[in-house]
Amino acid sequence: MNKGQIVLRRSPNFILADLEAVKVIVSLSDAKILLKHLLVYKGLDIVTNKVSAQERRMCQHHMIGFVDPLVSSYTVVDFNNRATALIEDIFARDKIPIVVGGTNYYIESLLWKVLVNTRPQEMGTGKVVDRKAELEKEDGHELHKRLSQVDPEMAAKLHPHDKRKVARSLQVFEETGISHSEFLHRQHAEEGGGPLGGPLKFPNPCILWLHADQRVLDERLDKRVDDMLAAGLLEELRDFHRRYNLKTVSENSQDYQHGIFQSIGFKEFHEYLITEGKCTPETSNQLLKKGIEALKQVTKRYARKQNRWVKNRFLSRPGPSVPPVYGLEVSDVSKWEESVLEPALNIVQSFIQGHKPTATPMKMPYNEAENKRSHHMCDLCDRIIIGDREWAAHIKSKSHLHQLKKRRKLDSDAVPALRNQSSSPDCDPELKEGKSPVQQDQELKARV
Repeated sequence: MNKGQIVLRRSPNFILADLEAVKVIVSLSDAKILLKHLLVYKGLDIVTNKVSAQERRMCQHHMIGFVDPLVSSYTVVDFNNRATALIEDIFARDKIPIVVGGTNYYIESLLWKVLVNTRPQEMGTGKVVDRKAELEKEDGHELHKRLSQVDPEMAAKLHPHDKRKVARSLQVFEETGISHSEFLHRQHAEEGGGPLGGPLKFPNPCILWLHADQRVLDERLDKRVDDMLAAGLLEELRDFHRRYNLKTVSENSQDYQHGIFQSIGFKEFHEYLITEGKCTPETSNQLLKKGIEALKQVTKRYARKQNRWVKNRFLSRPGPSVPPVYGLEVSDVSKWEESVLEPALNIVQSFIQGHKPTATPMKMPYNEAENKRSHHMCDLCDRIIIGDREWAAHIKSKSHLHQLKKRRKLDSDAVPALRNQSSSPDCDPELKEGKSPVQQDQELKARV
């Protein structure tokens, strides 16, 4: 058997009846399944979209419901370490693991060597200190200034407002003594490495990406929210709010940037939950509708972000270590058999038997000239822009064009004033030097 792994991209953006496909693939590979990172938290089955009991009976599942929801320090490094150990154990038993997506950043960390693993610090009491979380409490601009001193290369790639990434880079330097940029250079220089990271961690991975037309996907996402509400989402959130969340709310220390609170569905209903029973039914109903609409909007926005990640980090990934990505069109569920199930089985069977599938992998060209971490300063708007694409979008934006129009008007208003000021020979020493009015006018325009 050709050892490798199958990464089954079932997007968190929508739910389809793909249980049969997974069942058949599992029967072929006798595989175990690893799933997206928010499933690691105990309870909260609806908001994290946990796997159903029916799916769990198909085969053994890993990494579901073993982390306390109030643990905010669980990171991609923790996920990666545990998942990698499981994958290696499955390989050792001559099985093929199936990774079901998922959060694409976490899946990327399983496929490629892209992480920097730092060791947690311990206080005298034996308590583990999350240095990154401590740093994030400080002023963002001050953090960026400190990063500029110890790692100017990384500081130039990060926006001062991106406090989480700035804090992470500082943490890497503080806990290892090596700059974050140097770690990344070493990864890129390894055999099989490329501009986006180090080499593949496991040989012969195969990625199946289920994708749909955007309009169809948006409709499914709205229905998914409605189904979550019908399944008891609000009661689940109320229960969590009563048991765990009231203390942090009373202390005004609610943190929606770490741990379980990153999950879509918490912050959208925050205002509704903390005011429930304390305001009029009309106000409460308005807040509920506001939360539902916000949940639908942020879910669709997240779906687009995940699709961009697949395109930018998987389909157009540069370098030698780029596994094939096979696209499966899932817009029309009535064509599930011929459009999804049969092609998926053919691809997986070929993969397991060591043959090249007849299906053609998806691929997008990589723009080598584009620098996604370039640093641009817009003096007109007093903004820092990171990335060539973002800079191109900024200089075409309404806000930038408005500032540019204001500047040109000020400059044009200044020209007549300067001409009047320089028209008198007594107040302009250049006239005394014999320069003609035409020459003076040209130099004046140049200065303006």
